[in-house]
Order: sequence, then structure tokens, then C-alpha cells
Amino acid sequence: MIAIIKYNAGNISSVQNALIKLGYESIITDNPNEILNADKVILPGVGEASSAMKHLKEKGLDKTILSITQPILGICLGQQLMCKYSEEGNTDCLGIFDTAVKLFPPNEIIPHMGWNNFSEVKGALMEGIKLADDVYYVHSYYAEINEDTIATCNYILPFSAGMERNNFYATQFHPEKSAKIGEQILKNFLEL
Repeated sequence: MIAIIKYNAGNISSVQNALIKLGYESIITDNPNEILNADKVILPGVGEASSAMKHLKEKGLDKTILSITQPILGICLGQQLMCKYSEEGNTDCLGIFDTAVKLFPPNEIIPHMGWNNFSEVKGALMEGIKLADDVYYVHSYYAEINEDTIATCNYILPFSAGMERNNFYATQFHPEKSAKIGEQILKNFLEL
């Protein structure tokens, strides 16, 4: 069973629908026992960092996420919350990835919205993905490139499109909205 963490962030039903399309059952839950006993966990997210972290802490889900030993995938805001700090709301985050989340400089159109390809890909999550493959983004904040970066994208500047540390995986883009390429990345995660 796949647990999709419910924490007052958008995008949850589209993630669940993508899993159904791939033939996987999932539950949407904020129950720590269900999360910790799932085969895989997904932390999706569309929203704002400080209110999302506040909700996670109020429910004790911050501690639950940090104690997960099975593969977990953070998507968009989910990736940003896995970082140590976000400029959005001056927020201390989960600290899984030792990097900061910053606002894009205001010299281009923000948010970064639409399709973009990769400038680097590596690792099991990105298996079979090519640099020319496009995925779908909607974000104004980005995670800096760091030692856990497994995919990079260039929009105004290079940023972490994907990260991996131990059993923690994350994407800034939305695989559930990225057609066949996104399906492949979700399948890679589900088959870890």
C-alpha cells in the first residue's frame, strides 16, 4: 500500500489518480501508523512552506516523516519541505536535504510554470530519463544544487529538479502532471 500524506496541501487527488492509472492502490492519510506501515510514502504539495510546516508540526507528521525507513517521495512543495530552510515565510523545514530553498530572482517571469527539460539526471529515480525529456513545473522557490541533487534544471539559474538521500527522494516538478515521462519517474519510485 502507498500512503499519500494528507497535510492541508493541494495536489493530493491528482497524485492518487496518477497512481491508479499505473495500477497502484493508495490511501490519503495523516495517521502516523498508516504512514509508517505503508510500502511507499508520497509527500505531495502545492501550497506555502510556513503554513505547510505548521500543519505538519501540529499533527506530529514532521517527526513521522523523519522516522520513515521505506522509500518516500516529496513532490514540489514536498521537496522544499524536505530541505533545511525556506525563504518562503522564513521557515525552518525538515532538514533531510542540507540545502536552502530560495525565491527566484525577479528578472524573469515567476512562477516558473510549464514544461522544461533537464541539464543533468542520474540515479534510480531518474532511470531511463533523458536530458531532452520535458516535465511540468509550477514554482516560485527552488532548492539550491547540493550533494544530494540527482537532476538539475535551468530556469533563470540552475536548481535541484530532483534529490535523493538514503530512502528520501524528491522532485521539484510534478511527475503526476508530466505525461509519459512523469509516469516513468513515478514507476521508478514505486519499483524501488
